[in-house]
Amino acid sequence: MKLFFDFLPILLFFVAYKTSGIYVATAVAIAASLILVAYTWWRSRKVEPMQLVSLGLIVVFGGATLWLQNPLFIMWKPSILYILFAGAFLGSQFIGEKTLVERMMGGMMTAPQAIWRRVNVAWVSFFIVLAVLNLYVAYNFDEATWVNFKLFGLMGITLVFMLAQGLWLAKHATMIDNAAEPVAETPAPNKKP
Repeated sequence: MKLFFDFLPILLFFVAYKTSGIYVATAVAIAASLILVAYTWWRSRKVEPMQLVSLGLIVVFGGATLWLQNPLFIMWKPSILYILFAGAFLGSQFIGEKTLVERMMGGMMTAPQAIWRRVNVAWVSFFIVLAVLNLYVAYNFDEATWVNFKLFGLMGITLVFMLAQGLWLAKHATMIDNAAEPVAETPAPNKKP
């Protein structure tokens, strides 16, 4: 369900673009992001830093798109977000005891530190590739192609990467079974001879 909420502004942006164009779609994405963060805060009194960063970027770059009537600002937003993510993952290689990937997934599985570091570097590389791909499509194709790529291309590439990472981790990590509770052993009755 959380994944759906994270992609809801993108989905609404896509639908609004198809019916009303880039400027209405941008306004819809800003509104949807604001509502989503407000709803998250209302439900749990906590908002993840990633949601706040994404909200800040959509407000700034979406606002610039609307104010200056230039769609390039909203097209840059995903790349800026991916570069910030890459920086956060890269920084976690050097700051703290655990990488960002281990902090996010460590409750589900265990793996040697070298494995967590490889996966973390893979995410850094992945986010950089997405940032470059987004800008390549934005500058080399028409606006409609970029909108389709933003929804289907970037999301599809992300899902494939996550699946490949999951398969690779399945070979190198051990799942933590939180469902299994230790069963207390009943002592055997004392038998008298």
